[in-house]
Amino acid sequence: MATTFRLRAGDTGPVQQSPVTCGSACLTVARMLVDPVFASWVRTGEPHPPGSPAGSTPAERFAAYERVVMRRTNGLLAGRHRLNLPWPRALGTPPWGAKHELEYGASRAGTEYVLDTVRGLDEYALVEAFDRLVDCVADGEPGLLYIGSRLLPRHVVLVLPGDGDRMLDVYDPGTGRVDHLRRDALVQHRMGLSGWDVPWVAVRPNGLRRVETRERAVAPSPAPA
Repeated sequence: MATTFRLRAGDTGPVQQSPVTCGSACLTVARMLVDPVFASWVRTGEPHPPGSPAGSTPAERFAAYERVVMRRTNGLLAGRHRLNLPWPRALGTPPWGAKHELEYGASRAGTEYVLDTVRGLDEYALVEAFDRLVDCVADGEPGLLYIGSRLLPRHVVLVLPGDGDRMLDVYDPGTGRVDHLRRDALVQHRMGLSGWDVPWVAVRPNGLRRVETRERAVAPSPAPA
C-alpha cells in the first residue's frame, strides 16, 4: 500500500542527478508529494505503472524520471500534448515548461499556475510577492522559485508550506536539504541556497482550481523529444 511522502524543514530528499536538472528534480519531488503511488514507485520500485522508466534503485528511478520531465518541459509538446516553447536542455528547465508540468500531475488535479517575475522588485514589492507565495502554497500545493546571481537565474528550488507565519519550507535539489526560508532572507537577497541569493521568478498556484475531467497520470509516458 502506498504511503504519503512528506518533506519538512530538517528533512533530506533526493538530490538532482545532473548539473542541469534542478528544475526536473523539483518537479519530480512535487509529483511525489501529491501522488503516493508515484512516490512509492520512486522509493521502492513498486507498483510499476505503465510507461514508467526503468531503474533498479531509487536514485536510478529518480534520475530516469528527471529525464522524462525534461523532455516534456523543454520539448515542443508538454503533458497532454500541449504545445510548449522548446528550450535547450543544457540551459535547464524553463519556467513556462515547469508551469505546464505542475499542471500535468505535479500538483493536485485542477490546480492552475502563474509565473511571477520578482527580479528587480523593490523591497516592498518583494514582501508582497513573498506573502503571496506563502498564501498560495498554504493549502499544500507546491511552487517553484528560480534564483541566481544579480545577472542570471541559475537554480530552481521547490517551495512548500512552512510551519510559521510568513515562513516557507524550501527543498533545494542541489543538496536534498529542506530548510526554512524567511521573508527577510528573500527580500534582502541572502537566501544562500546552493550558493545563490537573488530571486528571479516564482511559479505559483493562482488560487483557483478548475474541474479536472481527465485522470491524472501516475507516471506519464515520455513526450516525444
